[in-house]
Amino acid sequence: MAASCVHLTLLFCLIIPATIASSQSLRKSPAGASRPTTFFEVDRPLRPPPGSSGRCSTLLLSASFGSTFTKPPTTAAYSPPRCLVKAGGHASAISLAVLEWRAVCHGTQLNRIFGVWLGRAELLRGSTAAPPPNGIVWSVSKDVTKYASLLAAARKPTTLAVYLGNLVNATLTGAYHANVTLHLYLRRAQPSPPSAPPHTATGPADLIVPVSRAASQPPNGGGLWFPIRSAADAASARVALPSNTYRAVLELYVSFHADDESWYINQPGYQNGPFREVTVRVDGVLAGAAWPFPVIYAGGIYPLLWRPVAAIGSFNLPTYDVELTPLLGKMLDGKPHEVAFQVTNAMDVWYVDANLHLWLDPGSAATAAGLVSYDAAPTANVTSSQSGDPVDTHYDTTATRRFSAVGWVRSSYGNITTNATQAFTFENTKTFETLDQSTVARAGVVATDDHAGVVCYSVQTQRSFPLGWVYEQGRLTVTHGLEETTVAAGRWAAGPPNRSLRTTQSSVVEDEEGGGKSWGVRQTYRYEATDGCYFRNVTSSNYSIVSDRSSEVCLKGASAGVGAVTAALPAVNLP
Repeated sequence: MAASCVHLTLLFCLIIPATIASSQSLRKSPAGASRPTTFFEVDRPLRPPPGSSGRCSTLLLSASFGSTFTKPPTTAAYSPPRCLVKAGGHASAISLAVLEWRAVCHGTQLNRIFGVWLGRAELLRGSTAAPPPNGIVWSVSKDVTKYASLLAAARKPTTLAVYLGNLVNATLTGAYHANVTLHLYLRRAQPSPPSAPPHTATGPADLIVPVSRAASQPPNGGGLWFPIRSAADAASARVALPSNTYRAVLELYVSFHADDESWYINQPGYQNGPFREVTVRVDGVLAGAAWPFPVIYAGGIYPLLWRPVAAIGSFNLPTYDVELTPLLGKMLDGKPHEVAFQVTNAMDVWYVDANLHLWLDPGSAATAAGLVSYDAAPTANVTSSQSGDPVDTHYDTTATRRFSAVGWVRSSYGNITTNATQAFTFENTKTFETLDQSTVARAGVVATDDHAGVVCYSVQTQRSFPLGWVYEQGRLTVTHGLEETTVAAGRWAAGPPNRSLRTTQSSVVEDEEGGGKSWGVRQTYRYEATDGCYFRNVTSSNYSIVSDRSSEVCLKGASAGVGAVTAALPAVNLP
């Protein structure tokens, strides 16, 4: 739901009430108020690789979501699209898969969370916009190529499920009407299954096992995610791995709501402080962690800040990967094993589930594995302090964590030793009128052929989540961003390209003479990769887009690797 005073510190609520009702009383309204306003999250267009055919589009589900909080997910039967079947029906035929969510809402409503699952594996989690009375329309396009084995699977029955918890009454009149469509692009030259080259370890997984709540489990309403309501709460499921697994990666879906929707603004000693961590355990052993990106939903902090340009990640929430390959030695016995989730300092409620991506060895009926070394503290190292200034108190929180596990797997590809590492840092400083927060997450995996002494694949990723705001003299400025770099190398490195993404959003709302409000957003988006580039610079004033510049032309040297582009986008001043 939208953020409210119960979610924020009392002090901040006294400065700026963050409710939908307050925004509706403002004298500003969208141009052409009888028509829905288009809201959007800045993202890059998805292009198929050269030589692809298509696109082939299939409407998977069309539904309306009115009073749905206590109802189970809406479902539809799924089978692989006809174009994929005609091309042979194999996952390897897919060069690009795009899941499109397109929705409209007429009437007043809060922002709501929604999820899309296929065979109980989550494909997309997003927040709706928070529409003004004239309504909104928006869409999300997500690259779901990594789920190719699931999209191509002929298992019966296979069910697509969509949950969007909503409430319609005399005040909140808007129902959400949504279409879910799958767009496929296919390779013109089809590989001949079932033999698979070793580099599949860096391509889409051969099997995806859902780690989610069964629809038959209580509560009757809600999605297929697990609700985590406190730091002591643990959610878990039992999964069994095929005996010929040689790589395993757990993909986490995470979102936070109600009392913890704005966890990042808490000061030490208040509502469990501002630090949160999602941990993953396998049979009770810590397997890795995720430090969440501070997604701001459309009703968060102050609703006008995200109209019509949505906050980063709010329409398409990020996911987090945890490498489980070093721990395969305890999971390849054919028995079910417990995968469990907890959230450090959690308050009611977090929604967590996961997909277990597995790579299978076609050259053997069973692989063997063992653990070489393991180093992980049971909890993150967290420190908190505050200054003694009674007028302008500074509240500081810092946290760090390191994780390392090394294990070997023997398959038809040889004896491969995998070293998985994670390193996190977190800093949060809060005063009466300011917030300054930074999260940096580093993850690495290096797989080495023990016999040949060469690196099969190496993937190094760094993510940075800056967030801050300043409130002074009736003007609130919120700045947040996402910086992500991934570099892959090695003999099998044929998966996603080396890439770098940096996007920063600055949103302002301020008082006007006469009691109204004005607001504006500026966002820059820069993506550079070995397969192309994309640049965009967007500026809005109230509900109008003032400037929107974009380019897919790589500057000289950009296509050679990440970080080669040095020229800056043109500066645009906020209104």
